[in-house]
Amino acid sequence: MNITFKQMRLFLALSDTLSVTKASQKMGITQPTASMQLKEIAESVGFPLFEVINKKVHLTEVGEKLALTLRTMLNEWQSFEQSIEELKGLHAGSLKVAVVSTAKYFIPKMLGSFYALYPHIDIALEVLNRDGVIKRLHDNKDDLYIMSRPPKAIDIQEEMFMSNPLVIIAHKSHPLSEKNNISIDTLKNERFILRENGSGTRLFTEEHFKTKKFKPKILLELGSNEAIKKSVEGRLGLAVISRHAIEDYDLQKSLSILQVKDFPIASNWYIVNLKGKRFSPIALAFHNHLINEAKKFALSN
Repeated sequence: MNITFKQMRLFLALSDTLSVTKASQKMGITQPTASMQLKEIAESVGFPLFEVINKKVHLTEVGEKLALTLRTMLNEWQSFEQSIEELKGLHAGSLKVAVVSTAKYFIPKMLGSFYALYPHIDIALEVLNRDGVIKRLHDNKDDLYIMSRPPKAIDIQEEMFMSNPLVIIAHKSHPLSEKNNISIDTLKNERFILRENGSGTRLFTEEHFKTKKFKPKILLELGSNEAIKKSVEGRLGLAVISRHAIEDYDLQKSLSILQVKDFPIASNWYIVNLKGKRFSPIALAFHNHLINEAKKFALSN
């Protein structure tokens, strides 16, 4: 097979966007040129790589394998490029990070302080639900991943770097907001607003409730911490949420953290990668930065 670097990047752009038009725009070429190049790649491989159904691109099984292979190859090449840049002082290169939605409350700040140290690098941040991050992890699309519940079905390497306590919140006017040492049985008639099935917070919450033989009355299941906080502000019920998702102004304005026995639920944040993946110099620098920033965060709380 004879595929150029530009063609590799074009096919990866197609696998990311699932659109020939968007892939051509991403690569800065015309759509006819992109179509011709993609045809040449398929002819070189000897199998169809994608099909268009209802104007949407769907990769074939061979296309999925090719995308995974090309991504691995280009990641290795990028690592080599960055190792050369490291000799020059990390003055260029890129960093790609994917995080679960709750991590958006602290990761941008850590990225900001990292960027202040290395202002010439390009940073791409993907904020998704847990399933979305796991999909990107499976496809090896990023330099590193941040989540509180690493997957068991993928061969990974994980490293805990910061705690992620889960608390129960209520509206400030709730009768229990001024109470201490609240028994969980006291909450049996309360309505609960929980994260969607599959989220790390939901998995930890369900496991904890099960050990306490407590079955919450679930009113709503939401995919956003902001939506959950707004629902609690609207006095729709109680919620279990990461302490990192609660800003100081939330507590000053309308929310209260309930002092419930056996809470907070202990969970942690992890840096995750596919097993055996090597950090590029920039990714390694950011990994070390995360560890140091987490230590500072722990000392300040």
